[in-house]
Amino acid sequence: MQLQSDHLRTLAAVLDEGSLESAARALHVTPSAVSQRIKALEQQLGRVLLVRSKPIRATESGELVMRLARQLEQLEHETLATLGVESSAVTPVTVPLAVNADSLGTWILPALAELGHTENVRFELHREGEDDTVALLEAGTVVAAVTSVARAIPGCVVRPLGVMEYRPMASPEFVARWFPNGMTLAELAVAPMVNFDRADHMQHSYLRERALRDPGAGDVSDASADAGGPLRPPSHYVPSTADFARAIELGLGWGMLPPLQVGERVASGALVELDQAGSLGIPLYWQQWRLASGLLTRVADAIEAAARDTLSQAPSAR
Repeated sequence: MQLQSDHLRTLAAVLDEGSLESAARALHVTPSAVSQRIKALEQQLGRVLLVRSKPIRATESGELVMRLARQLEQLEHETLATLGVESSAVTPVTVPLAVNADSLGTWILPALAELGHTENVRFELHREGEDDTVALLEAGTVVAAVTSVARAIPGCVVRPLGVMEYRPMASPEFVARWFPNGMTLAELAVAPMVNFDRADHMQHSYLRERALRDPGAGDVSDASADAGGPLRPPSHYVPSTADFARAIELGLGWGMLPPLQVGERVASGALVELDQAGSLGIPLYWQQWRLASGLLTRVADAIEAAARDTLSQAPSAR
């Protein structure tokens, strides 16, 4: 069995664009041609590849074929570049990447921007939590990911990047109101905190660590809200890296922030570090498909170099 490259490109376009009509515009063909190619590919494989939802999404079989389409696109780009055919007139190759929000908001974009000046490439960034980015890699949605998962997933290689450090911070006004006599567990139980979203457990990880450090804490072996632990402060949810920091600066609550993002605001006094011993770190890794691609290697090298310059390289526990 031999799959046709135009059928694979069409599948990728449909999933990238979200509809047959949008894919047709991207490929400069009619929607009917797109539908016929997808139907022919599904008949050839004997599998349904797409769920006709809004937006269209891949079935489990479709994810596997999508991964093949991405790999062929990368290899075609490499071949053209090696032959000297690649030029500004050639459509840039799409490199979809999954990146956690804090890396996206701090250190990774300058590295990608520099590559964008030298490579005929178009980056498509997918923002997910650092624990969840590998799901996009497994599904074939992206070709590489910044993740907290250290073990290489099947078909991928992994590189350590460093540790993203976080410290509990608040505004001076918030500290004066909620922690007038120092930050105790009793005060932490009622002081509002800011979470990125409902999958963000960083603040509860700090509460758990702080409770274990406090000799008078009692039975606080699990201080996470979702587990029903004893520390359940009121929470705000602000799902934007910049707005998350701004919400803390405005006194909406306390939260865990990377000094990499807010070092200047700490130096100016706009933010206060609440607990010098309360630093937490998330080890980050780069996972990418095991593919003989010079472009992916150059992307990985640039990301690794940027991480080496900005992230802590010392081991740290979450």
